[in-house]
Amino acid sequence: MTRQLLGEPLAIRGTTLSNRIVMSPMTRGFCPRGAPTEQVCSYYSRRAAGGFGLVITEAIGVDHRSALGDAGLGEDDIPVLHGEAPLAGWRRVVEAVHAAGGKIIPQLWHQGVMRLPGTGPHPEAPTLGPSGLWGPLRRTTSIDAGKIPSQPLIGEPMSEQDIEDVIEAHVRSARNAIQAGFDGIAIHGGHGYLIDTFLWEETNRRTDRWGGNRARRSAFAAEIVHRIRAAIGPNLPIFFRFSQWKQQDFRAQLGNTPQELADVLQPLADAGVDVFDASVRYFDRPAFSGSDLSLAGWAKKLTGKHAMAVGGVGVNKGMYDGNSNLSAVDNVDAVVKRVSSGEIDLVAVGRAAIGDPAWARKSLAGDTAEPFDPASLAELR
Repeated sequence: MTRQLLGEPLAIRGTTLSNRIVMSPMTRGFCPRGAPTEQVCSYYSRRAAGGFGLVITEAIGVDHRSALGDAGLGEDDIPVLHGEAPLAGWRRVVEAVHAAGGKIIPQLWHQGVMRLPGTGPHPEAPTLGPSGLWGPLRRTTSIDAGKIPSQPLIGEPMSEQDIEDVIEAHVRSARNAIQAGFDGIAIHGGHGYLIDTFLWEETNRRTDRWGGNRARRSAFAAEIVHRIRAAIGPNLPIFFRFSQWKQQDFRAQLGNTPQELADVLQPLADAGVDVFDASVRYFDRPAFSGSDLSLAGWAKKLTGKHAMAVGGVGVNKGMYDGNSNLSAVDNVDAVVKRVSSGEIDLVAVGRAAIGDPAWARKSLAGDTAEPFDPASLAELR
């Protein structure tokens, strides 16, 4: 096996990526009043110039007043995809990435119950969840204790109008993205944010068409995908990030068996998802006992769609495992093995991409990349 396998192009609908290495979405928070600056433009274009075949932006708040606030990541300078200045900024970002030879898609985001009430651009707006539940308390989490509610119930269940408004907010933001020149759409459906709380039985106790068994709990996410597909047409790819774990509970499971996971993912595949972005802390850990397949591998096997692995690529520790003794590692050959076997199609690189904008090009060539320095999170490099 050769690393050049990762350098092969991949066609997804009408979009062809120059290689299989993707810059993973990572919240940075350097967009004053939601608008990308020239510094943000340079940050993304440097990764395209550095060999990443696809750049997925940091999570971008959808056009809904409850979408953004303090979600444990700070609430200032989170980007949006509506309004004159933000859209003009994103057009410049897209143009710069294209000029550097790359492709770029935005990750659409609604924080849901992770948004602290009374924060964000619209502090008067209610924090939303399908059943008004934050999630179970006293589970394994990295959230600061001061930002965990005192009781699981934080508000009223979303009304039909609430649900319709949020779905249409995703569609508006997707249309705006395509008008700005983006090459597709990514949807954030993991980590305990709004879409994920519809998927998770601990936070979705609804008995209407938006709740029930796993397939019914996928209806909200599937409707968002379906309407975005109708809005952007048949030629552009849709990525969907999902996770077993939640910020509220690191040990949570959407599915305890492959069949249960299929019940969650198949409605999304049918609605128009092209690539499942399986968010885990270590990309190569088996998802279920009795098989070496990763979560991304199972997503591909169960749905027949493309799959992207992420988690610990280029570094020795997964997210939330702390920054002490963090070091760069060369685990690209392990990625190549899984691409070669057909288990996955793409690999997303996070912290290593922050550490070195040319990580993709250097890794393909077998050269040593600059290590990730946690101090770099305080600035854009």
